[in-house]
Order: sequence, then structure tokens, then C-alpha cells
Amino acid sequence: MTSPHLVPYTEPFFTPDPKSAALSRIADFARWAAARHGGAEGIQDPTDYRALYQWSVTDLEGFWAAVWEYFDIDATTGYERVLAEESMPGARWFPGATLNYAHHALRNLRPDAPAVTALDETGACYEITGRELRSRVASVAATLRDLGVGQGDRVVGYLPNTPHAVIAFLAAASLGAVWSVCGQDYSPKAAGDRFAQLEPTVLITADGYLFNGTTHDRRAASLELATALPTLKATVRVEHVGLAWPEGGHPGPAVPWEEAATRSADLSFAPVPFDHPLWVVFSSGTTGLPKGIVHGHGGVLLEHLKMLGLHTDLGTGDRLLWYTTTHWMMWNLLVSTLLTGATTCTYDGSPAPQARPDVLWELAARHKVTVFGTSPQYLLAMAKLGIEPSVHDLSAIRVVGCTGSALPATAYPWVRDHVGAGVQLASTSGGTDIVSGFAGSASTTPVWAGELSAPCLGVALAAYNDQGTPVLDRVGELVVTRPMPSMPLYFWNDPDGSRYRDAYFGAYPGVWRHGDWITLTSRGSVIVHGRSDATLNRNGVRLGSADIHDVVERLPEITEALVIGAEEPDGGYWMPLFVVLADGVGLDDALREKIRDAIRAGASPRHVPDEILAVPALPHTKTGKKLEVPVKRLLQGAPAEQVLNPSAVDDPDLIAYFSRLGAERNKRSADHT
Repeated sequence: MTSPHLVPYTEPFFTPDPKSAALSRIADFARWAAARHGGAEGIQDPTDYRALYQWSVTDLEGFWAAVWEYFDIDATTGYERVLAEESMPGARWFPGATLNYAHHALRNLRPDAPAVTALDETGACYEITGRELRSRVASVAATLRDLGVGQGDRVVGYLPNTPHAVIAFLAAASLGAVWSVCGQDYSPKAAGDRFAQLEPTVLITADGYLFNGTTHDRRAASLELATALPTLKATVRVEHVGLAWPEGGHPGPAVPWEEAATRSADLSFAPVPFDHPLWVVFSSGTTGLPKGIVHGHGGVLLEHLKMLGLHTDLGTGDRLLWYTTTHWMMWNLLVSTLLTGATTCTYDGSPAPQARPDVLWELAARHKVTVFGTSPQYLLAMAKLGIEPSVHDLSAIRVVGCTGSALPATAYPWVRDHVGAGVQLASTSGGTDIVSGFAGSASTTPVWAGELSAPCLGVALAAYNDQGTPVLDRVGELVVTRPMPSMPLYFWNDPDGSRYRDAYFGAYPGVWRHGDWITLTSRGSVIVHGRSDATLNRNGVRLGSADIHDVVERLPEITEALVIGAEEPDGGYWMPLFVVLADGVGLDDALREKIRDAIRAGASPRHVPDEILAVPALPHTKTGKKLEVPVKRLLQGAPAEQVLNPSAVDDPDLIAYFSRLGAERNKRSADHT
């Protein structure tokens, strides 16, 4: 089927200024590559993104060799070839090379300029210069070494998004140790479900965190977590919110952060193979134990230099502020800002605290942020709250990045009108699985409202139909047909690789299937319609759930929406729409008809819901993604304990709520039968 909004947007919503595009790093890279790499000779115009992209996916070895050279990768030993084995899974990148991610993260920092700016919801701030960051990383690395951490050992963090997490990660990486982190809004059990799999040597934990005007004490939770990790040799304890740690309690030595981070030590970096594990990031764990996804030093280094240096145009003098928690992959990308020599901003707190809901815009203005990153939910909430970001001086912002779910077309004019007319709204789609993006924007790409500008460089993106054939201007499965350097090395505790293969390569052998439903358009853009396993399929006509959400969430009466298409035992198909209402709004027949009319006109007359139901809230993962498939299974009557791990949900009470709805629905159906 054709995507529902391909026709209306015939003209780009945003077109880059030609002079600025020509001066961008991606244009400079295109000129450089055309002069030095044979396969890139066909790039006549350095601002021609489609020509650059085409080269990047047809000549993988030439493109990634060019990224290596352009960013001057400092390897201890060189590589034998770029891609020794192209099969998926099992691609082998840059065999023979040894390097270290932390070395590259710290080498381009200006000694006396801010490397990390620490912010919180109160508006407080402190800065760490490049010289100070190197010194603290050296000190914490020496402390970890003294505590028994060596190459390949695991160091885990139970930490909010503060400089402590950045420093601890870089220290572990410098030793060749493997890092993993999650935020303190995870319960000790949820954190333990992740970390215990890794058998960590050291835990680094904070006394608490800030959120919406409240200081959350996590000292007891930290102790409970440490007790659940029997392999720990020591704990490093951070006083972040000023709560004194009690004496004793933790198994093994407990080292104060101030002691760990302020000793005098030389900074050194262990050279490790290109595919040596750098970090383990975890799936949301909505069913069963979260999967530990392992990424390597070299793959992350090259992929993040490409994403941040080329696509985002970051470099010395830039500042990036992206709202994230430490357990979302955007935190990993946030740290990689340092690879480009730019300043990274950490933020502890609510994105819109009740006392000052526009605090992120205020901080962006005060600190001259050039790239501001957030989620669709945040932008939509700002619009509905009537927040006016432009009361602050946001003239430094040139890009507003957005990821986490599909960004509705209505958000584009809001950013133009309330943030800045010259700001590029760069919607990106990717995943924890590759800790990067599949599609997004660049300084040389136009933007169409509701669409991602293009597949990312080096990503052989396609949309497959039911027959496994690529389609254009039609909805299909998001697949990647050639390897990327940041594809996982493996899953933790998956010795034969079967879980890894089943997760991505079970549908199309040798082709990565991500589980998203997309349209690749003939003009080169990408439309994301939601999870493919949550696709609405009424009478054989399919539509992405995001297309319904986009239309409904434009209505001022609706805060959030979730549509489900549930197959029933008798062969029927039930399609309810759940809506969270704005304050003071009631769901009456007039509003229901208004919603139906909006869906008929803006999405599809064949996908008007069977019922529209008001609910108090919708369940999300800890990183803010709507739990479409689990809710569908609950409504179909699956037992809650088989559907969802409560620790992976932002509000576990909602599991019982939707389970009860499903039970009532199924009872009515049975009684009717």
C-alpha cells in the first residue's frame, strides 16, 4: 500500500542553505573522498547526499576506509583489510587493527575548554575542562586497576546522567574493561537482572538522583543491588545529591568517588582488537531477562564518528544537549560527542519539571547549545503545554534532533515557529541493537514533514514486502542488506549465537530484519510507521500504528494515543483506540466522532477503530516507547506474567489495568458465544 501522506508533502519543509551545506563536514568529507578514493570519483557535487550515499553502500570497504582516514584513526597496529568477511551475521571488520575508544574520546579535547557541562533541572551547572576530564579518567582507571579490574572484566554503573557516568565509562574503556550502565529509576531487581548476567568486578553507584523537584534516595537500593552481584570485588560510591553513605554495608571495599577520582595518575590506554567488547547495552526486557547486546571498540568508534561528525556536523566549539537516561542508547551516543572535540552536556532530572517546564530550553540558551536532542513526546508535550521556547535566546541552535519513535508531521511547523525558522529538525530512527541510526538527516539533506530525510551513510537500507522483495513507495519491513561496523558482536551468554541469529536473521537469512515498518520513497526519504509486529491489518489492508497516532495526537483534546489490532479466536479482528485525555476533557460521542473523522481524513477510512476508550495512561518501556505488542497480547488474554516483565515498564500498575480490560473483553465475547 502507499503511505497515507506521500502525496500532500510535495515540497520540502526545510531546505539547507547552500552556503552552509557546502561548508559542512559531510560536504568536506565528500570532496576529500572524491579526491582520494576511486569509488567516490562519481561524486561531482559535495552537497549531493544521494550520490555520496550510493557510494557508501555499494563500496563498503572504500567508504569505511575513507571514514577511518578522514577522522585519522590512531591505531596501535594497522588493519589487514577493511572487511574480511561480509556474511551476516559474522562480518569481520578491520582484522589486525588494535586501538582504544577512550583514547579517541579524549585526544581532541581542548585543555582549558569545557569537555563536559553538567546540568540539572534546578538550572545548576558545573563544567569539566578537557584537562580535568583526562585527569579524572586517569585517576578512576588507576583505582579500578587497583581494585582488580583488567582487560575483559566488567564494570557496571547504577548512575544518573551525570559526569560520573562519563568518567567511569571512559576509565573502564581505557583499561579494555567492558562497561554497562542503567539509571537509578530501575529497581535493584531490574538492574540486577541485567548486571548479574555480566558477573561484574566493580559497581559504581550514586546516592540518588533528581526528578521533578524530588531527590530520590538510592542508597538502600544500591546496597540491595550490590548484594545481588556476588562477583563484586568492590563498590565505588558517588555522593551526587549530598546524602551521606553509611559506614559498611556493601560487600567488599567501598571507595568514595572523591578518593577514586582525585588521585594523581598517568593516563594510558590498552590497545585492544577492533572487535574487543566496549560495552553491553540491554534490550528493554519486556519479556524475560533483558538481552545483553555487545558492541566493540572499533565499530562504535567509526559509526559514532560518522553519525556525529558527518551527519550531525559536530566539531570543536559545538555543544550537544540531548535529553536521555543512562540506560537509553542515546546516552552512549551522547558520550561519543567527545570523539568530535565538541562539548557534551549531561542532564539530571525531569525533561519538563513542574516548577520550570521549559528548563531544557533555558539551559540550551544559557550554554549556547548548537544541537538540541529530544523525543517526539517531549515536542508534542511542549506544544500542548503552550511552552514558548523562543522567549530564550536559542540563536545558537542549528539542529533539533529527535528520536525514540516516529515524529508526527505536526511537530515540524511547531519547531519552526517556536524554536527557530532556520533550525533543521532532524528526525532519526535507529536502535540499541546498532547503537546508532538507520535513517536520519544531514547538513546537505532537505526535510519533508513527517519523514526522515534519508538512509544514513553506510546503511544498505531496504523495505521488503511479504515476498522478501525490495519495494519503493510501498510499506515494507525495515531490513539492512549489507553489514554495518556497529552491528552487535554477539549477545552475552549466547555461546552458539542462536539467539542473535533468531533475533535479526530468522526471517531473511543473511539480511538484518529490524522489526520496523517503513516506506522508502522515490525521493529518497524514509517514513517510519511503527513496529511491524504491531501493524494494523484490517481485511488485508495494512497500516502502521504510527500513522493513526500521528493523526489522533494532533487533536488538542488528546495527550497520547495507542491503537491495537488484535486477532480474535473466532477469526474476528478487534481494533480499539486508547486515548489519554487532556486535563478537563471528557470522552463523549462528539469527541469520538471528531477522532473518527480525523482518522478517515488523515490516515485511512478503512482503519477507523471499532472502539475509542479513555484510559488513565499508556505503558511505555523505560526509554519511552509505547508497548504496543505487549498490550495487544494482554488484550488477547495472555497471562500478564508471560507478556511483560514489570521492571521493564514505566508504570507497572498499567499491566494489571490492560490485563483486566482484556479479561473483561474476552469474558463478554465468551458470554455472547
